[in-house]
Amino acid sequence: MDSVVRATAIYMFILLLFRIAGRRALAQLTNFDLVLLLIISEATQQALLGNDFSLTNAFLVILTLVGLDILMSLWKRRSPQINKLIDGVPMILVEDGRSLKDRMHKARLQEEDILMVARQLQGLERMDQIKYAVLERSGGISIIPKQES
Repeated sequence: MDSVVRATAIYMFILLLFRIAGRRALAQLTNFDLVLLLIISEATQQALLGNDFSLTNAFLVILTLVGLDILMSLWKRRSPQINKLIDGVPMILVEDGRSLKDRMHKARLQEEDILMVARQLQGLERMDQIKYAVLERSGGISIIPKQES
C-alpha cells in the first residue's frame, strides 16, 4: 500500500510541476532539459521504490502510474474545466505580424523562438509574414502565414 501512496503522490507532484513549468518545457528538449529529465527520473525511481526493489513492488508502482494516467485522461474527457487546468488552451502569440508581448512573456518565449519555428515550418523570414503564431496545448508552435495578395 505504501508503494501506491508514493506513486500517487509523485504522479501528482510531477503533473503539477510540469504544468507550472509550462508547455514549452516539454515541446523542445535542449541538452539541459534532457539532463534534467534524467536526473528527475533517477530521483523519482528512488522515491517510488523506497527500499523495496522486488518485482512485485515494481509491478505495483507501474500499475498505479498507468492507472492514474488512465483515470486522469477519463477525468479530463468528462470535465472541460479539468482539461483546461491540466493541459491549458492554445494561446495566440502573434497576430497580423505583431507579437503579443504579454502573452509571449507569460509563455517565456521571445520573437527569435517564433521566427525560428516560422522558418522551419513555413520558410518565413520576418514577423510581418505571420498572420498567427499559436502556442498549442502540446507546447509546439503553429504558424499560419499571411496570404500573398
